[in-house]
Amino acid sequence: MKIAVLPGDGIGPEVTHEAVRVIEALGLRDIAMEQAPVGGAAYKAHGHPLPPATLEIARQSDAILFGAVGDPDCDALDRHLRPEQAILGLRKELTLFANLRPAKVFKGLEDHSALRPEVASAIDLLIVRELNGDVYFGEKGFRTTASGEREGYDVMSYSESEVRRIAHVAFRAARTRAHRVCSVDKANVLETSQLWRDVIVEVAKEYPDVTLDHMYVDNAAMQLVRNPGQFDVMVTGNLFGDILSDQASMCVGSIGMLASASLGERQTEYGTFGLYEPIHGSAPDIAGKGLANPMATILSAAMLLRHSLGLAEQADRIERAVAAAQEDGLFGRDLGGTAGTTEIGDAVLARL
Repeated sequence: MKIAVLPGDGIGPEVTHEAVRVIEALGLRDIAMEQAPVGGAAYKAHGHPLPPATLEIARQSDAILFGAVGDPDCDALDRHLRPEQAILGLRKELTLFANLRPAKVFKGLEDHSALRPEVASAIDLLIVRELNGDVYFGEKGFRTTASGEREGYDVMSYSESEVRRIAHVAFRAARTRAHRVCSVDKANVLETSQLWRDVIVEVAKEYPDVTLDHMYVDNAAMQLVRNPGQFDVMVTGNLFGDILSDQASMCVGSIGMLASASLGERQTEYGTFGLYEPIHGSAPDIAGKGLANPMATILSAAMLLRHSLGLAEQADRIERAVAAAQEDGLFGRDLGGTAGTTEIGDAVLARL
């Protein structure tokens, strides 16, 4: 089983290192991990955020463990050379179209949410975000209007096949949970969202055991803080999903606790090929200081074992170890605690 480890920038190498330690502690002899540069680190070493050698290592793997990308030193580069293009490039080149972002409050973290504890404790949802379409991949640029003003533009679009495949992911996921899907769009003003809603309704007919609801994105943002316990599976487009999943992270206490999986259609010998990463960024202000919370990356590693390598039992072990550490009050600084990166990693290893 081959895992490509792409640490990236900022705190990426630190949190990825702890996740690798956890995987190694499981004692699985048939797993090989190969590390490669990506993001700003790759640009500085090879002149591109996603070098061909790194992309090839990713292609040849059964799964990718990804850290984070983003480097202030690269902010002035042409857009196609900026660190963030590495993750967009991997999603596009490897057809990773479905992003799974679970959000659940661990026992002991209720008081760390921005919400009242009794509201936060009810959160147990999965956001399914489409990754290969929307404004992030549409036509974009600058132009001059007839009056001589500068104008920027980004085109939002979805084809029905793109919506259909992400819808199936959401409905299949709901069948393993509470059998409820909430589709989030802005169909009252966007034609792209109207197509999205129409196709979601068509796909829902193939899943009569799953309840489907629709919600406009502005209302969904409000409901996430008003009554997040109402949601089971939330499916939405790239832009809306990007925003709502980060909002959900603060509802559960910290962005440092949420893992994610980006899956495609490719099946390996062991499971579904995917890229796994924490949803937080590179946090350059604390990079190298041992302050980052590696829990989200460790939980991403658990998702990797479950979805791509077929190792559900080992994934469960990691998640139980993380939950035990949280219940024992071992918190990073993002949760008001004092534990550092290595200390948190050690705590999870001890509970394994």
